[in-house]
Amino acid sequence: MVSIVGLGIDPSDLTEGAKQELLSGKKIIVRAERFAAAVRALGVSFETLDCVYESSRNFDSLHKNLAARVLGAAKERDVVYCVPGSVEEDISAQIVLKKSRGAAVFDSVSKSADAFRRAKIFSCNRAAYSAYDLEKYIRAVLPLCVYDIDCDLVAGDVKLKLCDMLGDETPCFFVKNGKVKKIKLYELDRQKEYDETTALVVDDTPLLKKKRFDFYDLCEVMRRLRAPGGCPWDRAQTHESIRKNMVEEAYELVDAIDSKDDGKIVEEAGDVLMQAVFHAQLGEDRGAFDCADVTSGVCEKLIFRHSHIFGGDNAKNADDALSVWERNKRAEKGQKTTGDSVADVPAGFPALLRAQKVGKRASKAGYDFKDIEEAAEKIGEELSELLQAVKEGDAAHISEETGDLLFSAVNVGRLAGADCEESLRESTKKFVARFLKTESLILQDGKEMQNLAPEELWAYYERAKEQIDADPSR
Repeated sequence: MVSIVGLGIDPSDLTEGAKQELLSGKKIIVRAERFAAAVRALGVSFETLDCVYESSRNFDSLHKNLAARVLGAAKERDVVYCVPGSVEEDISAQIVLKKSRGAAVFDSVSKSADAFRRAKIFSCNRAAYSAYDLEKYIRAVLPLCVYDIDCDLVAGDVKLKLCDMLGDETPCFFVKNGKVKKIKLYELDRQKEYDETTALVVDDTPLLKKKRFDFYDLCEVMRRLRAPGGCPWDRAQTHESIRKNMVEEAYELVDAIDSKDDGKIVEEAGDVLMQAVFHAQLGEDRGAFDCADVTSGVCEKLIFRHSHIFGGDNAKNADDALSVWERNKRAEKGQKTTGDSVADVPAGFPALLRAQKVGKRASKAGYDFKDIEEAAEKIGEELSELLQAVKEGDAAHISEETGDLLFSAVNVGRLAGADCEESLRESTKKFVARFLKTESLILQDGKEMQNLAPEELWAYYERAKEQIDADPSR
């Protein structure tokens, strides 16, 4: 049988129930010698688990090893396991509770609650983490307390983690032995002493005074813009009215990526994220869904489709991983036939991109040209039909045959292994550069492009092409 006692912050925190349990004659195990003051004051014998600290590779194994020692001792006789602060906040105690049956708990003052109280922060929406559990992701939810900062190395780890989220200059409260000191976050690992009572408390910061913002701040900004009394323009928008904005912002992000401009990538990625949050807020306003539904959905999707990471599948390389992804995607969407997959390509895609994806998915069922030469012959056939439609002067037929010609060209590119969307983008970029150079050469000669004969115009174009191609910096 195991009992777990929370020792609190100082000996006076020990509850009467905990004292009686410690005086019951059971075997007493204290997590470490430095936490034993309250137990020692009762005059009872005890043992500590300091040796476990020395033999554990990391914090995760430390907690598991501490719990294993306690559970092992409990097989021989009743054990009282004593931990600093609150039982709720001690990871090893939680492991013992999970693996033992009917364990009694005699809890005391938690380290985080004490730190919040001393910092005079009484908000009910508080987050608290052990410094020894920082390998897990910490959301920048404020007010925040990080306890168990018992040495300068741990303080340094906490500082690096929080500075990245909150900013170096964030005002904080350094709490130790019941005393509170105001510091800046970057000063956390510059204090004189640390012990098991040391904690860091960060109060909530008004939105307009923040120097760094997180995802939840973005959601709050959007919520305020859409709220009664918010921005008239934002309040007037619907999913339909801003649908094109997402496409535009996505293309601007792609352009920033192509330019290899990190500052622009940050800006444009933010704009794309803002559009996603905008749609989530529109959903929340209608009572249909909210941002949590969006993030939950994408996390569920990533976990399910990456079964080689989160499940039992294996993927030795990128091709294997893609195969696992596609198989799981089909299962997720209930796609039983190739036709289901083909029809699932979004109609809102750029036409060139959609054409290539449709062709690629159809080819998986064997619906394809036998080789690239056969596909190329189709281009000649479609070109002839387009020219005939032009002779007839039938606008609808011209549009149809133009589409067929373009679709045939996409098939040739696909079979050649090209990304047709990217290929056309680069070709257009190349043409723009050559056109601008051509115009520049013409203007240098005191001429105007529209007044030149076709032969002279093409001569300038060839000059421009040669100069651009010869430029090593292009």
